[in-house]
Order: sequence, then structure tokens, then C-alpha cells
Amino acid sequence: MEENIQILLQLILAHILTDFVLQPAKLINHKREKKEGSWFLYFHSFLAGLFTYLLLQDWYLWYIPIVISVSHFFIDLWKLRHKNDSLKLFLLDQFWHILIIIFVWIYLIEGFSNLIPFISETFSNLQVLAVITGYLMVIFPAGFLIGKATQRWHNELESNGERSQSLEAAGRYIGVFERILVLTFILTQNFSAIGFLIAAKSILRFSDKSDASARKQTEYVLIGTLMSFAITILIGLLVRYFLF
Repeated sequence: MEENIQILLQLILAHILTDFVLQPAKLINHKREKKEGSWFLYFHSFLAGLFTYLLLQDWYLWYIPIVISVSHFFIDLWKLRHKNDSLKLFLLDQFWHILIIIFVWIYLIEGFSNLIPFISETFSNLQVLAVITGYLMVIFPAGFLIGKATQRWHNELESNGERSQSLEAAGRYIGVFERILVLTFILTQNFSAIGFLIAAKSILRFSDKSDASARKQTEYVLIGTLMSFAITILIGLLVRYFLF
């Protein structure tokens, strides 16, 4: 088992060295400008295979670095052909790289025959299902419920122009991450950390609210925050019931 994990870490380390540590911004811009005409794109892809070969330290697996280099080249070329280097494109790029790495890893540990039984066993496990369902609930249904419950106050603030200086959708993303953190704290039995999270958010969100005209916005944020924490705590306690 440890050997299998070691191989996976070696493959991931080779990718991190190639895609992040040894890829300066100047040469990234060169790739974007020249695309398939960039010498660095070819060198970069070669490095991906080279680091994989050196870290695996199995000199008979010469074909593995070739698979990594070729796949890395075409994935990067696919990304370069898009005009906007957005977060979505970056995540898709990394997803394809990691997917190739996982397939190579499964091949190296001869795990394809165990893949389907592993997936079937995983999704038949009550504890795994409870954790996955819990996180999905706090990310999606909980956010939808809070949004609907606070809609009238949101509309009131919008009509008064009191939310014009807020970042677009910032509150929604803050809520998602805070619920993920709270659920994680509950499942890992770090209940005291929830109090620190509430205190930190209170300081950040209310430190500039001395103006009386901002009272409605403060109350709106407070209602959403408390509702978010309450729902997540209930879901967390329910998930813990299936875990312990």
C-alpha cells in the first residue's frame, strides 16, 4: 500500500515541478503568444516526462515518460488555443493532467482489475455516502435555502443601493467556504474552531460598520451567517451520527 502511494506522490511531484516550480511567467507568456511555435512548449512537455522518469527510478518504464510528455503537450496546446486564461480553463487544464497521472498510476500498480470493485465498494459504504452527501448539501441545497430565505432583505438592500459596493457574488462564495470549513471542523471534532471562525468573520465583515446607515446590511449579513452556521451544524451532527 505504501509503495502504491509513493508512486502516486512521485507522479504528482513531477507534475508540480514541471507546471508550477519551473515555469516562469515570462516563458508562460511566450507559450501563449507562439502556441505550437513556442520552443518552451516542447521543452516544458519534455520536462514533464523527464521528471517523471527520474522520480519513478524505474529505467525499464521508458514509455511512461513518453505518455506523460505527449499528453502534457496536447493538453497545454488545447489550453493555449483558448483566448482567455480564466480560472475555469486553468482548472480544466489541471483536471486533464491529473486524470492522465491517475490512469498512469493505476497502470503502474496494476489496479485496473480492482478499479470497478473499488468504486462499487466505495459507493456502497454508508460512511462515505454520508460524508459526500453532507458536503454536497452544505454547498448546494443549503446555499439555495439561505438565498431564498434572505431574498426579501437582499432586494430591500438592492433597491436602496446599499450593496452597490459589494463584490459580485462574494457573499455566496464566502458562505460556501464557511459551510465547508464548519462541516470539516464538526467531522474532525474541532468544535472550538467554529467559534474562532465566527469571530474572524465578525471582525472582517463588521469592522467598518460604525455608520448607522449600514445597519441594515449588517443585520442582513448576520442573519445569513447565523442561518448558514445553524444549517451546517445540523447537517454535520447528522453526518456524525452515521460515522460514529
